[in-house]
Amino acid sequence: MKRNSGRFITVEGGEGAGKSSNLSFIQGLLEAAGKTVLFTREPGGTSLGEEIRELLLGHKHTGMADDTELLLMFAARAEHIHQKILPSLSEGAWVLCDRFTDASYAYQGAGRGLGQERIAALEAFVQGDLRPDLTLLLDLPVEIGLARAGARSEPDRFEREQNRFFEAVRQGYLEIAAREPERVRVINASQSLDDVQSQIERVVADFLEAEDG
Repeated sequence: MKRNSGRFITVEGGEGAGKSSNLSFIQGLLEAAGKTVLFTREPGGTSLGEEIRELLLGHKHTGMADDTELLLMFAARAEHIHQKILPSLSEGAWVLCDRFTDASYAYQGAGRGLGQERIAALEAFVQGDLRPDLTLLLDLPVEIGLARAGARSEPDRFEREQNRFFEAVRQGYLEIAAREPERVRVINASQSLDDVQSQIERVVADFLEAEDG
């Protein structure tokens, strides 16, 4: 999959990690550095992807098979990559995405217990060699995240899972970070927003410096 001078940055994290607040902060940092930024999200990012998102997060299909869930995620991702991510990267834009394939490894691979092999096969099939250049993982204890998420809105289909599911998701994310420390930078999201954004600012500044250098 061809790309030009654009860069692909993803933000990951469990429930209540504060992705929404910090994504806009990251976008501001990148734009202040003179980058053209496309902000997008998964599942979603396209009209078809947003319809799939409603199937995945809504409560109409609460008995959905785990394999169906995984395949729908990658169906939305395939559309997202070809309709939005790759065209933007080829034009030199920086793509900032709320979750990407790391979420499939964490939620479906670790949380649902589907393992890594099938996800890796789908990743190779759908993405080719496309991978994020930088991933910020907003990490915090599950009980803190769920308390924050519960105070925010009505729980979606994933947020109604049991604590053990979210513990597995968190461990799945941390295992990815341990395997790929150059790409995945762990942010302690249990701190205050100011402290979290100070951590983020340092990571983004280092990345920009490396890109410019």
